[in-house]
Amino acid sequence: MQKENKITFSVFGRRALFTTPESKLGGEKFSYHIPTYESLVGMASSIYWKPTIQWIIDRVRIIQPIQTETVGTKLRRLDGKSDLAYYTYLRNVEYEVEAHFEWNLWRDDLSHDRNENKHFFMAQRSLEKGGRRDVFLGTRECQGYAEPIEFGKQKGAYDQTPELSYGLSFHSFSYPDQNEKGELIAHFWHPTMEYGIITFPKAEECSVRRVIKKGSKKEFVLGQNLRSVEEEVEV
Repeated sequence: MQKENKITFSVFGRRALFTTPESKLGGEKFSYHIPTYESLVGMASSIYWKPTIQWIIDRVRIIQPIQTETVGTKLRRLDGKSDLAYYTYLRNVEYEVEAHFEWNLWRDDLSHDRNENKHFFMAQRSLEKGGRRDVFLGTRECQGYAEPIEFGKQKGAYDQTPELSYGLSFHSFSYPDQNEKGELIAHFWHPTMEYGIITFPKAEECSVRRVIKKGSKKEFVLGQNLRSVEEEVEV
């Protein structure tokens, strides 16, 4: 029986840091008010990932009010001394996420692994256990927790807010094994939240893109560094 390859889940945690690009280069980091598409792909991949598939984030719902807090931290310098820096985090966050997977059609070497039903059921099993790997809300120090939910069922802080628009924001990366030219590409867009929900375009639909560098894709060989989905018995 065919199943729709979609999962819906809640992710929540004490802090989140979806770093703005302009603050990545300095010692002090500042978070976007909303999660980026790339960070949500990372969360879905922490729940279940194989190179055969690509997670597509359809939409995210903001449940808790957007709050920030600034925390002082010591950064180790190359000379062994420390500098004081300030990170601005989001506080007490919770999001509902709706995502589905598609085949990575640029990986012809993995065409034998395209079994939609089995990947879907394994993703569901992984989600029920909280994910295969640790879930991070933007950065490693921001631990998150995932659980399956029904999208839109619980009350959200912005259910009565018609529209909140944001300026040019980072959307996602396209990696060398996800495009025909084998390039690392950064995508940007102008997000809008409507009644607490942000609906995402795909990376190729973003209005602004920048090629960062030429790259190469990792080769996967069945039986060496890749197990078939049939062998994935335990989550």
